[in-house]
Amino acid sequence: MLIDYRHVTIRQQEHTVLEDIDFHLDEGEFVYLIGKVGSGKTTLLKTFYAELEIAGGEACVLDYDMRNLKRKHIPALRRRLGIVFQDFQLLTDRTVSENLDFVLRATGWKNKREREERIGEVLNLVGMQTKGYKYPHQLSGGEQQRIVIARALLNEPSIILADEPTGNLDPETGRNIVELLHDISTRGTAVVMTTHNLQLLEEYPGIVYRCEEHRLLEGRNTETENNNNKNSNNEES
Repeated sequence: MLIDYRHVTIRQQEHTVLEDIDFHLDEGEFVYLIGKVGSGKTTLLKTFYAELEIAGGEACVLDYDMRNLKRKHIPALRRRLGIVFQDFQLLTDRTVSENLDFVLRATGWKNKREREERIGEVLNLVGMQTKGYKYPHQLSGGEQQRIVIARALLNEPSIILADEPTGNLDPETGRNIVELLHDISTRGTAVVMTTHNLQLLEEYPGIVYRCEEHRLLEGRNTETENNNNKNSNNEES
């Protein structure tokens, strides 16, 4: 099991964000985290890569005990994770290839030829093999997000964590990005993705967890969704 959380409590500045939660992730799974803004989705993701500490329970990520993880082991953990942010976080003064090369050098790749080969491989995986010479501002939002996914794949991670990866994209481009992440999961890399777009759950099925009232529950709350839809329809009429 890649992630195994049992009865976990997560706090931020003494405020309990999530409590008594169970979460499990296996190889190749595609998992959605849904819930209202502020319900704890991003907070949960941050605990997976040791940005936030676990306050209680048992938490294991890639065989690391997150309750007793030493600071010196955090870089090794993060090298086995790929993180996709909503706002891209690309270096604007470097080309696509230079952005990717920067990450490889920072994570210990010494051989230039091997770095160039790996950059070519990940760009090909995300359909951006002809864009290595471009700067981020020369790319569309969807293309930039593909580069971010390529960056996340560089070190062949076991897990990709995608925090609202479609949030700044138009609906069609967003679907293309989710389709790409879905394809990646079928090759064995597990994907955990937060989203507000529930339509994606219909088009690209996966395991669903929802953050609700400080708890993490499996599945969608269809009753709440139906009530929201009724309210929307009443307002329109």
